[in-house]
Amino acid sequence: PFIEKDQESSASNKAKGVMVIATVKGDVHDIGKNIVSVVLQCNNFEIINMGVMVPALKIIEEAKKHDADIIGLSGLITPSLEEMSNVAKEMERDEWCRSRKIPLLIGGATTSKVHTAVKIAPHYSGPIIWIPDASRAVPVAQVLTSNENEKKLYIEKNESAYESLREKYSRRNKLEVISLEEARKNSLKVNFTIKTPTPKVIGRRLLKSFPLEKLIETIDWSPFFRSWDLAGKYPDILTDKIVGDQAKKLFSDAKSLLKKIVSRKMLSADGVFSIFPARRTDCEDITLFSDESLSQKLFTWHGLRQQTKKPRNQSNKCLSDFVSHKDNDRKDYLGVFFVTVNGADKIAKDFDDAGDDYSAIMIKALADRLVESFAEYLHMLIRTEFWAYSPDEKLNSTELISESYQGIRPAPGYPSCPDHSVKEEMARFLHVEDIGLSLTESLAMSPASSVCGFYFWHPQASYFNIGSIGNDQLVDYQKRVELTEENAKKRLVTVLG
Repeated sequence: PFIEKDQESSASNKAKGVMVIATVKGDVHDIGKNIVSVVLQCNNFEIINMGVMVPALKIIEEAKKHDADIIGLSGLITPSLEEMSNVAKEMERDEWCRSRKIPLLIGGATTSKVHTAVKIAPHYSGPIIWIPDASRAVPVAQVLTSNENEKKLYIEKNESAYESLREKYSRRNKLEVISLEEARKNSLKVNFTIKTPTPKVIGRRLLKSFPLEKLIETIDWSPFFRSWDLAGKYPDILTDKIVGDQAKKLFSDAKSLLKKIVSRKMLSADGVFSIFPARRTDCEDITLFSDESLSQKLFTWHGLRQQTKKPRNQSNKCLSDFVSHKDNDRKDYLGVFFVTVNGADKIAKDFDDAGDDYSAIMIKALADRLVESFAEYLHMLIRTEFWAYSPDEKLNSTELISESYQGIRPAPGYPSCPDHSVKEEMARFLHVEDIGLSLTESLAMSPASSVCGFYFWHPQASYFNIGSIGNDQLVDYQKRVELTEENAKKRLVTVLG
């Protein structure tokens, strides 16, 4: 809807420029980038959309080829933040970018103004600007291609704001971080005297062409509207005074296409999961085994522990706290899963080839909603049937979406599990190629509409944020995983001060 609005007003908007835009190397997510591209095109900008998984030097080469005024980067997964810093470094090394001070725009779900100011901007002497959503892309691009005075004032104001953010970050980062030894002493005391439920299904289970109609009821529509840059919570957004009309039109179009997707089987929901015997084998490590006797180790998941000083009666948590220790007699288990929705990329390309940008974005946005719904629905089946630790659970779709149930399913890359690297072992033992899924070099899942994670059953299991860790935990992690210091820092970039 807002794309149509921009198209209507584009005739009176004379600002023009050339922008090269790309999803960085190792990342396959492009919905937000494609929306930004269309909105800028509607406002008379020439957009060179390079697609996904684009290396830094190729982006710079394309910018030179088209004499670009602006370079834009997008990414969703946390390793993409490091790749964005790499692009900034390469732009600084490149005389063409450096001498022209080509502006670099940063966007994507994992990006932030603080991270851009603190971690990316210092690597490039030209302007680097964080774009929170598609609606901000147009005014920023306009001022960066306007007269030199306006551009200079905007860049100076932006740099001043970033310098202030860097100073605040430096002060904030001085929050007390206790030693790893102290954090371990203050670990969560979990009750393992309660009986561990034995899974009804142990081992790998494949789910091919899962019925899409079963996933419609558990779709969480709020993120769908956010992906289109419409702020609000479903269903209230449909009656919102500001964006309600646009939201209703968007929702109607989505429901219409969703009906076709289901009736024509345009997309395929595929998944694989396994419930493995598991034990905590170190303070922060969980080891998964192939059998109940624990004779054959599959892999070890190396976790991290909260290390900031906590108020009295609060613990320094690690996900390993929720799994029984190897020295206990009590059995325990951990679930691992991948789900994906196949087919959206091909359909989106067909729409793109036909000049229908709107439908191309819509099909990917719906695939994202379906795979998230699939993850929720499968978790329900785990709790009630496959593991059956909550066999009598009866929750409606609202309660499911709000996660009003026992157990958690944390995903690599999220606050309680910031390290993506465990995906490699997860994918290897679940043979994700059987559901058409693969990992990129940055450990993004392809297709983009994919979700993975772990299943914890314990009633005390909860989500939390690791926050900042100390150097002693970095060194400990480095030794446990057998990494160089440089590679350990790359993996844990989001939790290092």
